[in-house]
Amino acid sequence: MSKRPGGGRPLGHDSFGDKIQRYRGIFLLVSVPLLLVTFIVYVMPTRSEYTIANRKVSPTALRSKTSYAVIFDAGSSGSRVHVFNFDGNLDLIPIGGNLELFLQIKPGLSAYADNPRSAAESLIGLLDKAQEAVPKKLRSSTPVRVGATAGLRSLPGDTSERILQEVRDLLRERSSFKLESKDAVSVIDGTQEGSYQWVTINFLLGKLGKKYGDTVGVVDLGGGSVQMAYAISEAAAAKAPKPTEGEDTYVKEMYLKGRKYFLYVHSYLRFGLLAARAEILKVSGDSENPCILGGYDGSFKYGGQTYKASASSSGSSLDECKIITGKALRIRDTCSHMKCTFGGVWNGGGGDGQRNLFVASFFFDRAVEAGFVKRSKPVATVRPSDFEEAAKRACQTKLKDAKSLYPDVDESNLPYICMDLVYQYTLLVDGFGLDPWHEITLVKQVKYNNDLVEAAWPLGSAIEAVSS
Repeated sequence: MSKRPGGGRPLGHDSFGDKIQRYRGIFLLVSVPLLLVTFIVYVMPTRSEYTIANRKVSPTALRSKTSYAVIFDAGSSGSRVHVFNFDGNLDLIPIGGNLELFLQIKPGLSAYADNPRSAAESLIGLLDKAQEAVPKKLRSSTPVRVGATAGLRSLPGDTSERILQEVRDLLRERSSFKLESKDAVSVIDGTQEGSYQWVTINFLLGKLGKKYGDTVGVVDLGGGSVQMAYAISEAAAAKAPKPTEGEDTYVKEMYLKGRKYFLYVHSYLRFGLLAARAEILKVSGDSENPCILGGYDGSFKYGGQTYKASASSSGSSLDECKIITGKALRIRDTCSHMKCTFGGVWNGGGGDGQRNLFVASFFFDRAVEAGFVKRSKPVATVRPSDFEEAAKRACQTKLKDAKSLYPDVDESNLPYICMDLVYQYTLLVDGFGLDPWHEITLVKQVKYNNDLVEAAWPLGSAIEAVSS
């Protein structure tokens, strides 16, 4: 048996301590990484953190959590309820067979200006359906919001606040949803409405988190107001003019999906489709109006006011209606900024974020009713000139023939079909400065995970509600 030089134990029979000494380098090389891995797995947090609405949230915890949100859109033309269900990553998951519960009724809350309690009670059917859609154990943690838009903004005095208080009382009496604060039932300002709409459409299209030039711009034509919103560069945002007293700021900063956006957003109160009718009728005053279909002699009620609405003896006229509509839009108002839309309002400077424009709400509805977009298609590519072509046909129509030509138009809207289409064309081209042949996307619903979701601002509000 061989011996070590100088005596000692035979080779091959080292003690455990001798082996540690001899192989300590290899031992350290292997054990240190193992210890680090063990430390990370068992001691350090096992989940990275995401920031959502300035709040750090664990994505693993999120994935195990299902959240519902109930949003009422109390618009000037009707009330709608949207119920959404989110998984932990804030992706929409189905409610029954659809990605949202969506129901609507007419008229809107503003139609009950003389009876606030009746206004609130008009929501009962929608509220009951919303409660059925949310599991009982989750109702107390489900936020409910009621966002009233331009219809209530236009009511005089404290009428809108009295209606909203009745709605708050109804929600507390009849639902078990979480009413977070008084502000959860409120008149949302135009910048909120516009920014929520922008978030909704870009969320559904998978654009959030991408550079601003890859996002799409939005024009939302409601009954009482119209909103434009699109992302602009940081340099353009820095040049934004300061709003005059009482106006909202032109630029809203938003942090979404890890990216900061500078969002140009402006709401034009009194220039939604129904409110614009009143503005156009104001121009003609007690005289006949060239935008009204021949054969109609009546009145139009909006915002608690009544306006004379009578056709001229020769019927409606496209060219004359354009002139009077331009006056209502104040196209020729002085522009004190680099570039304006209408009424002296800064246009945001344009740019890549406005290049792809999605146009929603009444734009889609009138296009369907005028016959150049199919109702079965929730998204359609059109040009502003299509509204002008449709207006030419409408303005040549007498009221007695209108129902057979426009079977999908509600009878109360028939006298105004020429006016509505002329206004929409004028708003896009003379108001917002679009080329008449520039392609825009009319949108009612957006495809999301093989389902269709309403392209409306409540989804943006719901995302904020479940993240706060």
